[in-house]
Amino acid sequence: MAQELPTARIQLGPCTYVPLNLPPFELKWQMSSDGKGVVSPCLVRKKTVALEPEEWVRQHWLHYLSSDLGYPLSLTSVELPLDLNGQAQFADVVCHNPDGQALLMVELKRPDVALSRAVLDQILRYHLKVRTPLLVISNGLHHQGYRFNGTQFTLLDSIPRYEEMNA
Repeated sequence: MAQELPTARIQLGPCTYVPLNLPPFELKWQMSSDGKGVVSPCLVRKKTVALEPEEWVRQHWLHYLSSDLGYPLSLTSVELPLDLNGQAQFADVVCHNPDGQALLMVELKRPDVALSRAVLDQILRYHLKVRTPLLVISNGLHHQGYRFNGTQFTLLDSIPRYEEMNA
C-alpha cells in the first residue's frame, strides 16, 4: 500500500528525499564511485552504507533515539540477525541496557510504505525472539509505539527516554 508523500524534497547530490517527521540533523553522506549517495559512516555500524529510502529513515531514527531520547549508540544494534523458524530475518534497530537486555525495537519502512497490519505483524514476530518492553513501527512520516507489560500491548503517546527505561 503506497503512501502519499510530502511535496517538499531534500536534495543530496543526485538523490532526492522527503523531509521526515523526526528532528532534522546533518547527515554525513557522500557520493559513491557509481554516482549514488552513501551514508559515511552509519551512526551505529561505523561503515559506509547505501543511502536508500529506508536508510534515510533509519539514520534519522538513530539520531533521534540517541540525541533526543538518550539511547546510547554504543548499546544500539542495527539489522540484528534473528532466526525465525529457520529463516534469517533482521530487526532494524534494537536498543539495549548495559546488561544487554533489549529495551526498544524499531521496525522501519521507507516513507512511501504505509504502517499496515502487516508491518505490525512483522515486529510482533520479531518480538517473539527479542522480548522488548517497547516496540515502534515507523516510515519516518508516521510512527506507532507500543509498551509491552508481559501480557499485553498498550499504544504509547510518546517514546520513553532511556533513563526511564533503564531505571
